[in-house]
Amino acid sequence: MQVNVTQLMQGELGQWLAEQSPMRDEALQKARSRWLWGGAFAALVIAYVWFASDWGAIFGSFVSSALVIGVGIIGYLPIAEATKAIKIGINSAIARRLGVIYEHDVTPGEELVTAGKYGLLPGHDRQTLEDCWSGNLEGHRFRLYEVHLERREGTGKNQRWVTVFRGALIEMDFGRPFRSTTLLQRAGKHRKWLGLGGAKDDVSFSGHRLALVDQVHPAFEDVFQLYSDDQVEARVLVHPTYIEHLIAVERAFEGEAVRALFQGGKVIVAVESGDLFESGALNETGDRERVEEAAQQFTALAKLALAINQTERGRIIGQTGPGIAREPGGRSALGGRFGRRGL
Repeated sequence: MQVNVTQLMQGELGQWLAEQSPMRDEALQKARSRWLWGGAFAALVIAYVWFASDWGAIFGSFVSSALVIGVGIIGYLPIAEATKAIKIGINSAIARRLGVIYEHDVTPGEELVTAGKYGLLPGHDRQTLEDCWSGNLEGHRFRLYEVHLERREGTGKNQRWVTVFRGALIEMDFGRPFRSTTLLQRAGKHRKWLGLGGAKDDVSFSGHRLALVDQVHPAFEDVFQLYSDDQVEARVLVHPTYIEHLIAVERAFEGEAVRALFQGGKVIVAVESGDLFESGALNETGDRERVEEAAQQFTALAKLALAINQTERGRIIGQTGPGIAREPGGRSALGGRFGRRGL
């Protein structure tokens, strides 16, 4: 599974992007027009509120802020629509080349509820889901999408939305049968009272008790903790060589928090990251770079899924699974945040 960005840009995607230039120009013109006329209208209203009415400073400040924000949002709408269209076109072309499906909108399944239930995702007050990739990797069905979770903090005028998770959620059929529920969580996530005495001996999720699994890997306790309702099967699923692969994944993702749940013949993976797959923009001069970044982000996450979803012991990360096409001279055809380190 490879993406050659040069071929992609010289073929259907490059031609399609070239055809979008009028749409991009029109979106920018609409935005500028709305900002110009909206700004003029807002200025007249603000001047009246402050200098020709007796509504007071508090009301004047409220009206002024509302108008400025409103004009900004209304003016930006054509840009947002054009950017979304470009993004869908680019990501869909990458997906077709990889033999998978891309959809901008996401209908969450049971994996989102399960990830929250077992602590892969934090509690939150609102969620945004987008950029769904689905299909098969090495014969295993998968589904991957971006999750942005926010929590409301503060009271009264000091209320604000705080991001508690941004990253990818991956669900994938596992390569070998198993019956247990096994949770691979961050070290320190489940600690004894006041953090004294290390990890908890067991944890419970809606009455489902999972016990701590002792491991022999020297670096394991510094990165991950393993809980399961079947100690023997958990050691088969997450063996020492496998842990080395996960630690390598940690380094590739710059130490960001990968965690996983094995249940019902599937594995669910959550990995924190920046904003993913944002390949759309009005500036066409950066199209190639954005295509490279989106392709590399998906490739890296697909390799992560394959690394966690091993069917044989000792597989080396990146040895199988989605590949990175090479340009003449050996340079990777994919750049971006994940590409600089790679898996």
